[in-house]
Amino acid sequence: MKRSSPPALPASSASTPLPAGQSSAIVAATAASLPHQVNALARARAFAEPLLTCESLDTGENVFAHADAVAQILSDIGGSEAMQAAAYLVYACQHLNKPQEVIAKAFGEHFAALALETTKLVQLQRQTRNKAAAAQAKKAEERQAASDAAQPTPGPGKAPVSELAASQTENVRKMLLAFSRDLRVVMLRLASRLQTLRYFASIKGNPGEALASESLHVFAPLANRLGIWQIKWEMEDLAFRFLEPQTYKEVARLLDEKRAEREVHVEQVRVQLQTDLLAQGIASSVQGRPKHIYSIVKKMRGKDLGFDRVFDIRALRVIVPTLEDCYAVLAYVHAHFAPVPDEFDDYIAKPKPNGYQSLHTVVRDAQGRAFEIQIRTQAMHDHAEHGVAAHWAYKEAGSKGYAGVSASSEYDAKIAVLRQLLAWERDLSGSAGGLFDDRIYVLTPDAAIVELPQGATPVDFAYNVHTDLGHRCRGARVDGAMVPLNTALQNGQTVEINAAKEGGPSRDWLNPDLGYLVSHRARTKVRAWFNAQALQETVARGREAVEKLLQREGKTAIKLDDLAVAMGLESAQELFEQVGKDELSLRAIETQLRPSEPTPAAPPAQWLKKPRRPSAGGAGDVLVVGVGSLMTQLAKCCRPAPPDDIRGFVTRGKGVSVHRADCADFQHLVRKAPDRVIDVEWGGLSGVSRDHAPVYPVDVAIEASDRQGLLRDISDVFAREKMNVIGVQTQTVKGVAWMTFTIEVADARQVTRAMSVVGEVPGVRVVRRK
Repeated sequence: MKRSSPPALPASSASTPLPAGQSSAIVAATAASLPHQVNALARARAFAEPLLTCESLDTGENVFAHADAVAQILSDIGGSEAMQAAAYLVYACQHLNKPQEVIAKAFGEHFAALALETTKLVQLQRQTRNKAAAAQAKKAEERQAASDAAQPTPGPGKAPVSELAASQTENVRKMLLAFSRDLRVVMLRLASRLQTLRYFASIKGNPGEALASESLHVFAPLANRLGIWQIKWEMEDLAFRFLEPQTYKEVARLLDEKRAEREVHVEQVRVQLQTDLLAQGIASSVQGRPKHIYSIVKKMRGKDLGFDRVFDIRALRVIVPTLEDCYAVLAYVHAHFAPVPDEFDDYIAKPKPNGYQSLHTVVRDAQGRAFEIQIRTQAMHDHAEHGVAAHWAYKEAGSKGYAGVSASSEYDAKIAVLRQLLAWERDLSGSAGGLFDDRIYVLTPDAAIVELPQGATPVDFAYNVHTDLGHRCRGARVDGAMVPLNTALQNGQTVEINAAKEGGPSRDWLNPDLGYLVSHRARTKVRAWFNAQALQETVARGREAVEKLLQREGKTAIKLDDLAVAMGLESAQELFEQVGKDELSLRAIETQLRPSEPTPAAPPAQWLKKPRRPSAGGAGDVLVVGVGSLMTQLAKCCRPAPPDDIRGFVTRGKGVSVHRADCADFQHLVRKAPDRVIDVEWGGLSGVSRDHAPVYPVDVAIEASDRQGLLRDISDVFAREKMNVIGVQTQTVKGVAWMTFTIEVADARQVTRAMSVVGEVPGVRVVRRK
């Protein structure tokens, strides 16, 4: 099988394959994730070739050639044949009608899942880039329009939050979550992006600012965090070449100007140093170090240096067998060359966050020419070149591996990679000016990433993983240590929940002062659990009341579901709920149970005639509540009061019963006897003083967490609102108090105001008119 070769690269950017038997952190973590299949690579390439040969990416590159190159890059960084095969299936996936079924049938579920996950991420990234490009184009148009109108031009940095930064950071978040679900996606995306940059370099094209910027600021730091430095260096140089072509060319020119003289000098020092060290009994390998244009520019800008002050343009690397040899070489170098002050770093004693270890020093020779020397062991070199997990087997690294990261198993390798992914996300989110500082990422014991709001606790974590786990949460371990449940979690921690076999949440979790819950999602789930418990108790209370009524009426044989339907409800459960909440009175059920009396044929009695309103000529005949000659009564089920919207129902023998228009009992009566509904309205009280205005009893239902002093606090509210309480009913079940206050008001709007104040009393959950 023959693959197309990638285009030639500058010497400063060329990648080097991994030595046999070595792998990067990400390769180690995904080594066994794809099942081994005989000839998987050849089969995948043959499967993809007819689908991809005539297709092109949106960059213009042939898809099959791109897949070939991606597979080769994966091979160079130590990826298995199965991983290389996956590269072809990812691109084939987009040209299949049913990719999940087809790929799963031909290669298995693992390959199908990886192909679909990677395709999904590619589409998300494309949408994000397009959105960022559209935002930039719009800003450019606004600046041009402002310039044409001779107005002050808004600078690109004047926006409240850079839309490009926001899009990039959101893109990072999507990538992180996709990577955490399947670490193999990381390798495929890094290899694909590097090949895209190589393609544009080979055709001398321009990938566009969005893609080049994303490569430099998102993908290259990702490769760095995972220790795949071959990809990091090459991607940085290529992306920088597209973003700042003039600066790139200038630095490249400066590097070339005295290249011959510099190389002769470095070679002389290299040979002399290796010979001298051997004479000292130190078997070493002294090498020239490759020069990377972007790292030179970063150093020049970061330290405000001229090109001639960048010491590591001349650089040597000394690789020795043991840790003791590293410091022996350092001592020799400092004794025979002149050290440059403030240019020494000991990354062995204090490794970099990604685990990098080495001694760095800058010295001058007898002619005053400065050059950098890096000193490390072979294990450190393998790690520096090929990743965090490259040589965990070296005894020198010990049980703690590099940078204190244990690496005794594939699980530990995955945890190590996930922690580096979290650090990468945090690095990039910080560059967005705190735009996404409101979230953290923690790990489950199974090495999955969970996204939480900043300050989240183990209880928030438990509810995010599974609602039932949250309900049963009783303790937590963070990085192996027991912690209180209201401990604020930090980015990158591993959280394990200790759960009871059964049970529910604590009411303390809803107390904001105790700090158990931060996420709205978790609070909602806790409230839903207590609401469900309260509903069960309400239904039980309603069922008991209905069953007692049926016994009293001698109707125990009636089917409860049939009774509910007759009442206009869906089920017996809904009937019990409404009765338990006092939204449906037992009187209405009694009316339904008793047979209807025949309507007399005689004309209606004189008192049923509807008189005209005294002050609204031509407005139509209505029954005016309060006219003494008419027989009216206010219904006790809903207790209407002015200015409630009211309706009347003609009863037999008791005149007109006046209900609120939204009364559940009245709605039932309307369904049962619509011909007995009559229009009513409140009589005019404009001439009555407030002191002599009639008062109306109104019921206010309250549900609250029971506590000492609750009844007193609520009564105080009604007293402050100058409302007379004429009756109170209370019931408490399992810490939940149900109260009904009957108060006298002249205007129902007073009730609304009082209810809003009662709702602010600590512990009160629900306040409503009955």
